[in-house]
Amino acid sequence: MSQDLIENRDIVIVGQQAWDIQIGSNCKNLAMEFSKYNRVLYVNPPLDRITKIKDRKNPFISKRINVVNKVIRCLTKQFENLWELNPDRTIESINWIKFRPLFRYLNKRNNVRFASSIKKAMKELDFKNVILFNDNDIFRSFYLKELLSPEVSVYYSRDYMLGVDYWRYHGMQLEPELIEKSDVIVANSIYLANYCKKYNPRSFYVGQGCDLTLFKDDSSLQIPKELKEIKTPIIGYVGAVSASRLDIDILVHVAREKPEWQVVLVGPADDQFKNNELNLMKNVHFIGRVPESRLPSFIKGFDVCLNPQLLNELTIGNYPRKVDEYLAMGKPVVATLTEAMGTFSEFVYLATGKEEYVRFIEEALSNNSVELIEARKLFASSHTWTNSVAEIYKAIKSTV
Repeated sequence: MSQDLIENRDIVIVGQQAWDIQIGSNCKNLAMEFSKYNRVLYVNPPLDRITKIKDRKNPFISKRINVVNKVIRCLTKQFENLWELNPDRTIESINWIKFRPLFRYLNKRNNVRFASSIKKAMKELDFKNVILFNDNDIFRSFYLKELLSPEVSVYYSRDYMLGVDYWRYHGMQLEPELIEKSDVIVANSIYLANYCKKYNPRSFYVGQGCDLTLFKDDSSLQIPKELKEIKTPIIGYVGAVSASRLDIDILVHVAREKPEWQVVLVGPADDQFKNNELNLMKNVHFIGRVPESRLPSFIKGFDVCLNPQLLNELTIGNYPRKVDEYLAMGKPVVATLTEAMGTFSEFVYLATGKEEYVRFIEEALSNNSVELIEARKLFASSHTWTNSVAEIYKAIKSTV
């Protein structure tokens, strides 16, 4: 057993994503890994007043309303060593208040309400000497270090939150303060670790875990009928087809320069993509949303996989989990060069512009081999949640 393992501790997790979220979640994966050797309290975001009014018919929100109204219990055991908490206090919707002193006053009051729910759960579970793990929750958890008095407070940076309007205005002041006062910072990309180091030298890159159990290329995996009707070579992408994250110009350029290539986009497309000239190109195919369980079969049918990331504040620090999924299937990958992508440089073609995309795709099509396929799979297999959490434990231990 690793000497850096942390065990028999009580860990309280707060963050952006509720336990019943319907998409993949770093925070949930981390909670499961923590709970192998520790007790974990996973705290869902508190219900705010506007959400309570506007979305009351949503079954997930109505459940939280019933918790607040004491109709159902706030604390639920999900697994051995892991409990989910739905806070029994609502908070005010304050984010668009422009007067900063008023925002800070109301935000502290929200934090006090939030903390009161967490304290009750901690008391019921007899949590002591707590490690507080904050998954990118800048506002609602800003004062929890002071209010909960954990033995260690950890801030987890996995996205550049200030690239989003909702977080930018107040977050430009509050996130650096939160980073500075946290005991340790852990980040899932080198870019974010370096960003956090500007405010706290105890900032560490801990890598990214991926659940790659689905993404295995074996003889039982069949290429889907949607791809069998398309000529090869197929240059493919899986994920959200969003103009805020993908560079449309790269895709247009690739499809225009190489009409014999078939560009396939698997995932829900936003309006900018739906109304773009890509829709008029005969060698571009929009598959739309498919269940996650089917994604490996589509990747199996791709000759080259793409991640044509748009470079902006929202994406610059992202760790692209889809690249690990591509590599786990042994596929050649061409992606946009970013600081976060630097760790993939031995196994991925990293392009700095649309012309390089065409050149690297050509190279990927002509230079594949069994040895390269196996090397990609081996590299992806090292990106486990166990390895990422081991780095988090090491970072915590280095500061206490």
